[in-house]
Amino acid sequence: MINNYSQGKKHMISKNDFLMEGTGKGKIVIQCPAKINLDLKITSKRADGFHNIKSVMQTINLYDYLTLRAEPAEQFEINLSGTSNEIPYNEKNLIYKAILLFIERVNIFPYKIDVYIEKNIPVSAGLAGGSTNAAGILKGLNVFFENPLSDKNLHELCAKLGSDLNFCLEGGRQLTTGRGEILEVLPFEEFEVSLIKPLHLGISAKEAYTKFSQKLSKGKTGRKDFKNDLEWAVVDDYKELQTIKTLYPDSMMSGSGSSFFMINGKFQPLEGYLVKNGLKTIPDGVKVI
Repeated sequence: MINNYSQGKKHMISKNDFLMEGTGKGKIVIQCPAKINLDLKITSKRADGFHNIKSVMQTINLYDYLTLRAEPAEQFEINLSGTSNEIPYNEKNLIYKAILLFIERVNIFPYKIDVYIEKNIPVSAGLAGGSTNAAGILKGLNVFFENPLSDKNLHELCAKLGSDLNFCLEGGRQLTTGRGEILEVLPFEEFEVSLIKPLHLGISAKEAYTKFSQKLSKGKTGRKDFKNDLEWAVVDDYKELQTIKTLYPDSMMSGSGSSFFMINGKFQPLEGYLVKNGLKTIPDGVKVI
């Protein structure tokens, strides 16, 4: 039985004759990189309500760090904590959902699982902060329990949780299609990346895709002028984004926004905006360090 005391909710899992025990290491640290979309085209609407996309994704050296601690217990307990006041620390967090999915997939002895989230990737910024954390905890749990799941199994779990998790698991530079879960490795290129994000503006994927559909249905033009279809969908609705495009016309929105990036260029400090210059592309996804 999984028991989250703070929420008072219990989740049942099946019990087989064989239960796995952890390594006993006690603590694992997982490095979870952000991603940018070098382009993003929406190709069709799916029957399940999602959209099919075609996007080249790239991981960069901006990281969240997850500290996973686990110890045997009388019953399962999941506790999340961290540095950010912008994310939930309960069952709404993708990390929590990923832990539940892992436990349901792998029969293990009851454990008290604590995860501390050092949040450095901006939230609701199109940088896959939530997705990379969820992919990271799946990777970390698999290492802790001595790899009961294959890479294929991990990808199956990732696909159940969201569209960017499969890419975050692998990282590097990849062409992503379907919902984003179908990957094709592309040659890695190292270059500098700079980011800028309005401090008080976050855009959810749901909002961006909804606005894309609305704009498309109204016959709005200009989509071909954007490498990212979601940037076309939302840029007219936010003065903060228009300011970025006015000052830096060559910048591009990542994912559903609200962050923009430049390749081999730098953003100047701007009041009301977070600026990170001098980042680099990396060939990796989430990993235990």
